[in-house]
Amino acid sequence: MQSNAAFEYDYSIAKLFTYTTILFGILGMIIGTLIAAQLAFPELNYMFGEYGTFSRLRPVHTTVVIFGFTLSGVFATFYYVAQRVLKVSMAESNLLMTVGKIHFWLYFVGALLATVSLVLGFSQGKEYAQYEWPIDIVIVIVWLLWGVSIFGLIGIRREKSLYISLWYYIACFIGIAMLYLFNNMAVPTALVSGYGNIMHSVSMYSGTNDALVQWWWGHNAVAFVFTVPIIAIIYYFLPKESGQAIYSYKLSLLSFWGLMFVYLWAGSHHLLYSPVPDWMQTMGSIFSIVLILPSWGSAINMLLTMKGEWNQLTDNPLIKFMVLASTFYMLSTLEGPIQAIKSVNAIAHFTDWIPGHVHDGTLGWVAFTIMAGIFHMTPRMFKREIYSKSLMETQFWLQTLAVVLYFTSMWIAGITQGMMWRAVDEYGNLMYSFIDTVTVLHPYYAIRALSGVLYLSGFLIFAYNIYKTITSSKRLTEEPQFKTPMA
Repeated sequence: MQSNAAFEYDYSIAKLFTYTTILFGILGMIIGTLIAAQLAFPELNYMFGEYGTFSRLRPVHTTVVIFGFTLSGVFATFYYVAQRVLKVSMAESNLLMTVGKIHFWLYFVGALLATVSLVLGFSQGKEYAQYEWPIDIVIVIVWLLWGVSIFGLIGIRREKSLYISLWYYIACFIGIAMLYLFNNMAVPTALVSGYGNIMHSVSMYSGTNDALVQWWWGHNAVAFVFTVPIIAIIYYFLPKESGQAIYSYKLSLLSFWGLMFVYLWAGSHHLLYSPVPDWMQTMGSIFSIVLILPSWGSAINMLLTMKGEWNQLTDNPLIKFMVLASTFYMLSTLEGPIQAIKSVNAIAHFTDWIPGHVHDGTLGWVAFTIMAGIFHMTPRMFKREIYSKSLMETQFWLQTLAVVLYFTSMWIAGITQGMMWRAVDEYGNLMYSFIDTVTVLHPYYAIRALSGVLYLSGFLIFAYNIYKTITSSKRLTEEPQFKTPMA
């Protein structure tokens, strides 16, 4: 067995996925900023004809951020983390290297084609599952290739025990494999009837069954893309960056199994006050509230990892990113269960409080964690120190301000909407028309658009910093053990 000092890992695939993380991050955030501006200034809907309307671009934004930016970050960190915690190099297996390269290129080309298909208007009309059936087949193949990489590396590992991050990566693989497959079962209409567009399909479910399967998937897309693999990322990079062991390995396992058992059954809280059976709605609310326990278990474990080392926040921007990400995770996983309480949901549902909650998690928890992971990996993959610490600090504060502006403006807008929609006079008539609510909310929509500009600006600073790190920063003679070196 080789010593760790002499061991060389192969980061070629991790590097490729790092590039796509940044590429899809820029694309998804540009589109997100544009559609936020369209809500505040509707005339922007007509800039690019039918291809530039909010209705056409909104699913492009969500899927590029989920399946482009986030999954690229998950894949990039996996191909970096798995080798190191398993003490094995991808280069040791020609099969795994080939599978990894096919995984990347099929994913990249498929993601670009999938994005173009949505721009052209091909959509199933399902939240987080808009892609039509040919794209779904490509996604299934890509996912299976990742599974081969996961279990192939585990099969040839030198390290006997599986670090907790790998548990979360495996859960991501199994959860999405099951849920995505069942939710996207459809019949291609042209192949069956001989008529219509070859891209079009009809779901194999109908009515409330379709709704239940959709939100079984929809909420667990949040669980197994935006939560589980992001916990995997921070459980590796926070200890490695800080030099601190995880506060409690037992708590990490307890939280893992809690998330696995509880998260799967919370999806029906998206269907409160719908024709879905009442007991299912109640079950969704109860499991959502119980979900606070394993979620906060993970977040508290991350924060307590820094116990006695909070001074690192003053001079290491990477620790700031990860600690604030954990804080946003706590906030988001408290807010979601509160919105799942039936009496609260009666006000919150269909309002802007919901995207406020979603973006608190995606911008503050998911993106901060992925960017921190890339900042940690880049000097070790390319053997160069981070180009500029001051740019990292600027990015951190700019994006933190953006997230705060986003969720506070949407909290106010959402609660205002909910209360105005429910307001009635003494005769039981609605006091406000729909357009009245739109007029009142305009300032908050403008603030959301501004927050999008600020967050996008921070991400462009991040991309520039990584680019300069790779191309022209000071070379490292040896790999840093803990704190990432930065100029």
